[in-house]
Amino acid sequence: MDNFVIHGGRTVNGEVKISGSKNAALPILAATMLTRDKCEIKNIPELMDIKSAFELLNYLGKKCFFGFNTFTVHEASALKHHAPYDLVRKMRASMLVAGPLLARYKKVRFSLPGGCIIGVRPIDIHLEAFKKLGAEVSYEKGDVIMTAARLKPARVKFRFPSVGATENLMMCASLIKGITTLENCAREPEISDLARALRKMGAGVEGEGSSVIKISGVKMLKGLKYEVMPDRIETGTFMLAAAAAGGALKLTNTNIALVEPLARALTRAGVRVFGEKNTITVISSGARPKPVDIITEPHPGFPTDLQAPWMAFMARAKGVCEVNEEIFENRFMHAAELMRMGADITVLERKAVIRGVERLLGAPVMASDIRAGAALIVAAAAAKGMTVIRRVYHIDRGYQKIEDKLRLAGVKITRVKA
Repeated sequence: MDNFVIHGGRTVNGEVKISGSKNAALPILAATMLTRDKCEIKNIPELMDIKSAFELLNYLGKKCFFGFNTFTVHEASALKHHAPYDLVRKMRASMLVAGPLLARYKKVRFSLPGGCIIGVRPIDIHLEAFKKLGAEVSYEKGDVIMTAARLKPARVKFRFPSVGATENLMMCASLIKGITTLENCAREPEISDLARALRKMGAGVEGEGSSVIKISGVKMLKGLKYEVMPDRIETGTFMLAAAAAGGALKLTNTNIALVEPLARALTRAGVRVFGEKNTITVISSGARPKPVDIITEPHPGFPTDLQAPWMAFMARAKGVCEVNEEIFENRFMHAAELMRMGADITVLERKAVIRGVERLLGAPVMASDIRAGAALIVAAAAAKGMTVIRRVYHIDRGYQKIEDKLRLAGVKITRVKA
């Protein structure tokens, strides 16, 4: 098991290229299950979650090739309909194959998915929606089984704007002739990326980015050549690292429009943020920031995936601020680790009160999930002394070769075997 050793207190400068979005890549890779034709997806990050998607698609019958950030998918025979526990337990996004398989074969069986332990994240929103399309749902030995004599277009209103449910239903409806209307949809940019990909495959999709999406399904979808959008969470993590440690960092292959809530919050905290075409520059003195309260919300609000690294940045605020987590009920596990580094944080159910301290000090800490790990990197970059971050396999699930990029930006970081 690998650890990161970070000697903090150095400014973050230079230029870093942002990778493709993991959260956009995973549903688009699942969408390749909708067609027999060859698909070629570019700008795919090299991550553990992408490796898990590779293994799952290959198991189900696709022939996949992945290299140089390009993912190629072929189909030589009929696909399997069962996604077993040993594969789907690794990440929650595995259940995104349910919509495509149900659409093509009118049956699918999958185990309840795994991933980061940051909350209950029930799948009943998915299942309720699939029932509206004509699916029957049953359970057996820890698996969910869905079958349908015939799927039909429908009007589906989600009780919560779930990203995964929105994506799953968009894909399934793409192969149902007629118009399916999805209401109270998630509005994240990754959903818009999936919509663009589905349109290239021949589906009629409109309204992405709003709360109502309409899908005009077709009998058959064609192959796809597509380039995945930049990763806005990786973008935000590097912005916060520069803001916390100080320096001038230029990020390429990204877009300020993807991180507007964070850019606004950083500006209020006293950090300068400049966005140009496909680049973002962050300039920070490294001085203690002004305290800024945030509330995580579905897009276009402040993203929950940046809540943890934001808390690391605010740990040195010159005053008191609050972080309210409105998406996941168990996403403050990083607070205890930040407190090991000297942060003064009080957690009250879904609210964390942060009393800024003069400085953070290096310490041995442990990542509990992807974004908690990102928070510890942000804190360690700004801290005085050496920080050892354990269980970095969590970080590897969401950030491509992050230590190489951090070194390019001047962070003294080493990956070591435990």
